[in-house]
Amino acid sequence: MTTRRHLLKAAAVAPAAAIATPVFAQAQITWRMQTYAGPALAEHVVKPAIDMFNKIAGERMQIELFYADQLVPTGELFRAMQRGTIDAVQSDDDSMASPTEVTVFGGYFPFASRYSLDVPVLFNQYGLNEIWDAEYAKVGVKHISAGAWDPCHFATKDPIHSLADLQGKRVFTFPTAGRFLTQFGVVPVTLPWEDIEVAVQTGELDGIAWSGITEDYTVGWADVTNYFLTNNISGAWIGSFYANMDRWNEIPEDLQLLLRVICDQSHYYRQWWYWGGEASLRVNGTKMELTSIPDEEWAQVEAAARVFWDEVAAESETKARVVEIFKRYNADMERAGRPYRYT
Repeated sequence: MTTRRHLLKAAAVAPAAAIATPVFAQAQITWRMQTYAGPALAEHVVKPAIDMFNKIAGERMQIELFYADQLVPTGELFRAMQRGTIDAVQSDDDSMASPTEVTVFGGYFPFASRYSLDVPVLFNQYGLNEIWDAEYAKVGVKHISAGAWDPCHFATKDPIHSLADLQGKRVFTFPTAGRFLTQFGVVPVTLPWEDIEVAVQTGELDGIAWSGITEDYTVGWADVTNYFLTNNISGAWIGSFYANMDRWNEIPEDLQLLLRVICDQSHYYRQWWYWGGEASLRVNGTKMELTSIPDEEWAQVEAAARVFWDEVAAESETKARVVEIFKRYNADMERAGRPYRYT
């Protein structure tokens, strides 16, 4: 009976004790992410995905999105993320000046890709993901996901009909693309992204080799340039999402998974937005006249790219591995033929 009375007493007290115990809600996780893109472009290349993440994550986690140069200049994005000043970044390796062996391949590595679908295949099926993950882990950054953007074309004030027309042209472009193009007389110019339109208007720049025609129209560059060169030096920009490694490790596994899924959704959005826009604006756009350099002359640029690849490969073992993957992949695509490559 004594034992029974004790059990009944404990049962009666337990609910009251449970009610009296305070329950603390988990504090909301807040990240700050900065993109390389200005507001007009970010409306397509990142904002829809981040809005989707915030809606799904709700009170558990929110990502505050900042645009090009809002918190730090684009060239300082990596260091700011590494230090934890910002938590995450959307950019290419090249323009955010990451101190890794793969930096040269981000953005527009000359002729590494012909089409936007080449990029996810290179990362997911040919081994680039593993190399990027390892390189960024060394410097305290999580490489979340890589994807394709648009091809790289010249938008200029004066028409380009031959390689000779590139001589002396002051062009806003990416570091590696600029390094490659100097052999054809191009003068690379580095300026803040938001200053480009005015720099073209004032004559500080003769043109832009930063994007395809979709971006030219979206951000206003088509309003200040007169010609669009249909030849390109790359079929797709390689860009990624990154996070400070400590911040990444602090969030629960399901939120890590959600962020990965959202990044993939962002990549998918850009696949069709850029691909459709590039074709539609060439056909229906009214702001820029299309020009072309003959294929037989442009072949000099393609041949120079292979020399450039070998020069980069000689710089380190990791770079040599990446170049070897590019060579193997492109050889496979050539052998596969249509629709992968047209020979």
